[in-house]
Amino acid sequence: MTLHDARERIVQWTDPQELAIAARTMSGQAFLNAMLTGDLPHPPICHLVGVVFDEVAAGYIGASFSPHESQYNPIGTVHGGAISTVLDSVVGCAVHSMLPQGRAYTTLELKVNMLRAVRTETGPLRATGRVLHLGRQTAMAEGTLCDASGKLYAQATTTCLVFDSQTG
Repeated sequence: MTLHDARERIVQWTDPQELAIAARTMSGQAFLNAMLTGDLPHPPICHLVGVVFDEVAAGYIGASFSPHESQYNPIGTVHGGAISTVLDSVVGCAVHSMLPQGRAYTTLELKVNMLRAVRTETGPLRATGRVLHLGRQTAMAEGTLCDASGKLYAQATTTCLVFDSQTG
């Protein structure tokens, strides 16, 4: 193998405006459940990074993440940005799962602790997000990224801004 051996990864997604419109017309939990049932597609970032939401409850999100070498940094491990994206997704969606129709959120702050290197050999990982606090204007959530045996690879906390969404 030489430095010039090329690999390719093709990412496909649907128009994200369908999701944006649905997000404004549904409660957060109904919106996320519609993704689980296939009534709504996963957002483009899920296809790009390889996250699949598979569990939704009020204040809780579960997802699978399969590391891929296209996510590697120059030293041969999954880039911290990919891990941060996975954790930002589950903690943000955990907050979203508790919002009524007409309310939305955005990340104000995200702190990630990466405890172990992630490689393709690590195998599928489990990402979970759980709301710690939901107020009128802010929310706080935590997330974890663990392997099949429960070993912790990364942990995150977030603060989100909660606000009225636009209706059109």
